[in-house]
Amino acid sequence: MFPRMVYIAVSGPGDGPHASEDVLHAARRVGELLAAEGAIVLCGGLDGAMAAVAEGVRDHGGVCVGLLPGDDRSGACAALSLALATGLGQARNAVITTAADAVIALGQGPGTLSEVGHALRGGRPVVTLLGWQVEGVREADNPADAVRLALSLAADSV
Repeated sequence: MFPRMVYIAVSGPGDGPHASEDVLHAARRVGELLAAEGAIVLCGGLDGAMAAVAEGVRDHGGVCVGLLPGDDRSGACAALSLALATGLGQARNAVITTAADAVIALGQGPGTLSEVGHALRGGRPVVTLLGWQVEGVREADNPADAVRLALSLAADSV
């Protein structure tokens, strides 16, 4: 039997007004820490926080899968281990959260909020860092706290 792998989705804003330096730094650190723990990281696969988390994962020898909104892989972050074109547009947010055992939501972009909603609706635990305060979502103080909480909640949800 294969050992159980843990899948953690990391959502956050692409380039734009919601992708602050604090959010990008936190995303990269979250990626580093998840890779160190051996988690498979899922993200939207584009720029901003998604690229930062993928870079953190790559630089620490982990696996990061990007689920892209378009029907081809153009625009995918170069740091991804695997880029999957879904052709689903923003509906791919539901796929990302459904495939995860837990979700870490970074920042306050509207796409991030949709992923929080999909995760909660699907019964996936959610941890937020520098982001939305939503009933049923655990708030983390820093990247290490976010990763610890997400991994713990993922283990509890199985």
